[in-house]
Amino acid sequence: MNELERWIEELKTSIEQDEFVKLTLSKPARKSELQNIYVKPVVLKEGQQLSFTFHNTTNDIVKNYSLLEGINKVRELLGTEFKIGTLFTTKVDSVLIISKKGKMVITTTDATQTALGVTHDKQKRKRAREGDTYLIQLGIADAQGKIIPKMADKFRQINKYLEVMEDLIQSAEFPGAIRIVDMGAGKGYLTFALYDYLRNKLQHDVVVTGVELRKDLVDKCNKAAEVCGFEQLQFVCSSINDFELTEVDILIALHACDTATDDAIAKGIHANADLIVCAPCCHKQIRQQLKGKEYKNPLLKYGIYKEREFEMVTDTIRALVLERNNYKSNIFEFISSEHTGKNTMLVGVKSKHKPDLAVIQGKIDALKEAYQIDYHYLEKLNC
Repeated sequence: MNELERWIEELKTSIEQDEFVKLTLSKPARKSELQNIYVKPVVLKEGQQLSFTFHNTTNDIVKNYSLLEGINKVRELLGTEFKIGTLFTTKVDSVLIISKKGKMVITTTDATQTALGVTHDKQKRKRAREGDTYLIQLGIADAQGKIIPKMADKFRQINKYLEVMEDLIQSAEFPGAIRIVDMGAGKGYLTFALYDYLRNKLQHDVVVTGVELRKDLVDKCNKAAEVCGFEQLQFVCSSINDFELTEVDILIALHACDTATDDAIAKGIHANADLIVCAPCCHKQIRQQLKGKEYKNPLLKYGIYKEREFEMVTDTIRALVLERNNYKSNIFEFISSEHTGKNTMLVGVKSKHKPDLAVIQGKIDALKEAYQIDYHYLEKLNC
C-alpha cells in the first residue's frame, strides 16, 4: 500500500468512526482555473454525503457526492490535479505531500478541529501548524514537518502575528479580493504565513506582494512560493521608497529600519489603504536630530531612558499623523519581548469619521515643542 492509499484509508476510517471534520486539496499540479477544493460532510435527504467546493479563480462550484463517490473522487484528484491533501479529523491532522517526481510523504500533527468543525479557543489555537508546506520550504520545519528547535521562537511569533492580523482584518472593510503589500518582507516568514492562513485556511481571496531589496531573498522566496503552489503570492526586488504603489488594501511594514517605516506609512496613506500595519525599528531620525540638547526632565538624563522616550515620541507622532489622515490608530505589544525586542506594533484602520485636524496638529506641535524636535520625517512626505 503506497502513501496515497494509506492516506485514503485514514479518510475512510475517520468517516466510519465519525471523526472526519473536513479536508482540502491544494497545490494544483498544473496551471488552471481551479485553485483548490474543500470537502466537508453534509447530511441531506439522501443521507450523509461529502460536499465538494471547487474554488476557481472567478467563482466557486459546489457538488455533493455519496461517501463512496466522494472518496473515489479525492483519490482521483490527488496526484493528477493536486499535490497536497490535508485531512482534518477530531484526533489528528494528516497531510499528504506529493513531489514533482511522484514521491509521497505523510505528516501527522495534533488535531486543530473539533467534531463540529469549530476551532479551539482562539488564544490557544495555532494558526500555523507543523506540517504546513511553507514552514518546510523556509527552513522553520524539517523535512518531516517538525519545527526545528532553534526556530521555535519564530514559530510562536508567526502564530501570534496571525492571531493579531486576523483580528485586524475583521475590524476593516474590504469590497472584494484583499490586496496585501508587505514592505521589507525579508526572508518572508510572516508573508508566507499570512498568505497561507488567509487563503488556504480562512479561504479569503487574497493577492500578496512582498517587497524586498535583497535579490537573493526575493529569488529564494519566489522559488518557495512556486513549490508551495502559492500562485497569488509574489516577491519583487525594490526598496520601499522606490516601489510604485497604486492600489492596496493592507499595507504591512515589519521591522523596516528607521525612516523606511515612514516611507511605507506614507505610501499606504497615499494609496488609501484600508489597513496599515507596522512594527517600527531603529528609531534614529529624531535621536540624531536631538544629539547634544539638554533637557530639564530628569527622565531624559539617562541614555537608556532617553532612547526609549524618543522611540515612544517617534511612534506617537506617526500614530497622530495616521489619525490626521482619517485612520483610527493603535500601538501595542504584539509578541512578548521574551521572543523578540522588536515587539511594538503600530496600526491604522481607515475610519469613516472625519478627524479634527486642528486638535491633532496641536498634539503633534506640543510633542515637538516639549522634546525640541524640529521635524518628524513623516511630515515631509506630504502626509
